[in-house]
Amino acid sequence: MTDDHGTEFIASLNDVTRSFTQGSVTIDVLRGVDLHIKPGEIVGLVGPSGSGKSTLLQAVGLLEGGFGGSIILGGVEAAGLDSAGRTAIRKEFLGFVYQFHHLLTDFDAMENVVLPQLIHDSDRSVAEARAEELLTALGLGSRLNHRPSKLSGGEQQRVAVARALANRPQLVMADEPTGNLDEVTSQIVLDQFLSLVRGEGSAALIATHNERLAAKMDRVVKLKEGRLIEM
Repeated sequence: MTDDHGTEFIASLNDVTRSFTQGSVTIDVLRGVDLHIKPGEIVGLVGPSGSGKSTLLQAVGLLEGGFGGSIILGGVEAAGLDSAGRTAIRKEFLGFVYQFHHLLTDFDAMENVVLPQLIHDSDRSVAEARAEELLTALGLGSRLNHRPSKLSGGEQQRVAVARALANRPQLVMADEPTGNLDEVTSQIVLDQFLSLVRGEGSAALIATHNERLAAKMDRVVKLKEGRLIEM
């Protein structure tokens, strides 16, 4: 799918729905969501807690099935894929940053960024050079050999950002990536995150409850009553 100028969207959601059943009650979380992201575009996703931001990220990130509508990533219709098919696209196409860093505690910062690349069949020396490049760009050049327990919350989240970008994903997904940090650290980490994503040329969809932080992004959409509204 393309825009009015013929640019191919990196991600395109059309009439995406998602419902959950609790007992005899059905809850419609997504009610016909349309979202189109251009290559290199950084889109902020805002909305109050419980509005469905994480559910929408799960749809774009192919983290589970059960969604109605069309989900096209890199020109591939992915909504109907089985688990193996979704995993293959995630591996080749997507990077993820979560609110909690989920670093491997027995490995240092470098190793946490190297390992995903080795799983992606990268040569170790290439993976180490890439990890050092990313971590240094995030201000962690002197902390490469520190384990997560020796890093501050902001530093841990920077490592998580480097890990998400390690395999050069076309689209980075981030779910409240600074939600666990204080306001000052949030500003610093997000600025570094956005700068690095832009420098890498990746697109990004970043969910946040903080509309001031979202305003730093190229475009902002808001989830309201299961539908997206352009801000």
